[in-house]
Formats: sequence, C-alpha cells, structure tokens
Amino acid sequence: MNRLSRWYGGSPLQLLLLAASFALAGYAGVRLLQGDVWAVVIWFVGAALVHDLVLVPVYSLADRAAQTALGDRSRTAMIYVRVPAFLSGLLFLVWFPLITRARQDHYVLVTGHSGDAYLPRWLLVTAALFAASALWFVSVTFLAPASPWRQARRARREERARERERERQRRKETKERPPSDH
Repeated sequence: MNRLSRWYGGSPLQLLLLAASFALAGYAGVRLLQGDVWAVVIWFVGAALVHDLVLVPVYSLADRAAQTALGDRSRTAMIYVRVPAFLSGLLFLVWFPLITRARQDHYVLVTGHSGDAYLPRWLLVTAALFAASALWFVSVTFLAPASPWRQARRARREERARERERERQRRKETKERPPSDH
C-alpha cells in the first residue's frame, strides 16, 4: 500500500475515484459518438472556438469593469459578483434556446407546453442569486464577529473607553492633590 502511494502520489481511494470517473467519461463518450460523429466533433470545436474567441473577451471585460467599479475593495468583493454571474451564465447557456425562444416551436411540438416561462424564471433566478450573494456579502462584511468593520468598530470603542479611563484618572489625581497655595 505504501509503495502504491509513493508511486502514485495520492491515496488509493483517490486513484479508485479517478479511475471510476475516467470509466464513466469513456462510457459517455462511446454513447455520444454512436450517433453522428462529425456533428459531435463540429459541436465541440465550435464550442471551443466560441468560448475562446467570444466569451473569454466578453467576461474578461465585464470582470475588469466590475473591478474598476468596486475600487479598493475589489479583491474581496469580486467573489460576491463572480459566483452569481457564473451561475446565471451557466443557466443561460444550458437553457439558451428556450430563454431566447429560438426553438419554441420545437419545444411546443415535443412537450405540448409553452416555453414562455423560461425568460422570466431565468431572470428571477438570476435576481435571487445576486440577492443571496449580496446578503452573504453584508453578513460577512458587517455582521460577522471577525469582520474588518466590526474589528474597527471594536477598536474605536476600546480606544474611547481607554480615553475615558485616562480622563477619570486625571480628574481623580487633581482632586486628591492639596491646593498649591497652602
């Protein structure tokens, strides 16, 4: 067992899970390629090109604009923008034909249901994701005991308490001193 760990570099459970994931991916690939192989290859190449040539510049510019808008707090606050934007974009990518109503006739033909609800629901889910992220940001930034805002507030309160104690001590010292003219 120790020899396997030294050779592989990880635990045997990790090796087993990796082998199982490769087996599952291989099975999915074989099932996928049973149909029209060229259509699948064209789809993968097209998806890679669209991602690299269109989507990467778009979301890089959007990320840069958000960092500029947030200013100094951008490093810590950007995660609260990136996560809901990523999840919303992923949902849009998965449900793109129904959200944009590009294939509504096909959807109605296959299911017998209208696809009109996908755009409003996607917008509601996106709004809920950003609202949840904003609430999480507020709770971490302002309400958590270890938040920088609370620590600064606690430090100011402690400094005021020390200043009051010094003032009380000065008053006490001056009252206990005998008058200088005796």
